[in-house]
Amino acid sequence: MAVTKSNRRRTIRHRIRNKIKGSAARPRLSIYRSNKAIYCQLIDDQEGRTLAQANSGEVVASTKVEQAKKVGELLAERAKKNQVSYIRFDRGGYLYHGRVKALAEGARESGLIF
Repeated sequence: MAVTKSNRRRTIRHRIRNKIKGSAARPRLSIYRSNKAIYCQLIDDQEGRTLAQANSGEVVASTKVEQAKKVGELLAERAKKNQVSYIRFDRGGYLYHGRVKALAEGARESGLIF
């Protein structure tokens, strides 16, 4: 059976999720990237609830990378309202490059620590 790109990413994603667990004190920043948009959310895995979320439909930017950076900044603002400053970064099986990197840098510049 051929290994497809989606199957390979799913394997990587499960491997990462076995190592990273979010809590109320230090939630997990989960990222989903599609061709048109990028979504992220802070998840408390112990209670199974989302603390904050943001997506590219809520911001206006000229390029996808700028859009991702603004999404990271928006998520950091919402996290601060919930008194969250320390997080665990779950890149979701994507390479730490391009839009994923821009989102992480935007969140860091706005005050999240990871």
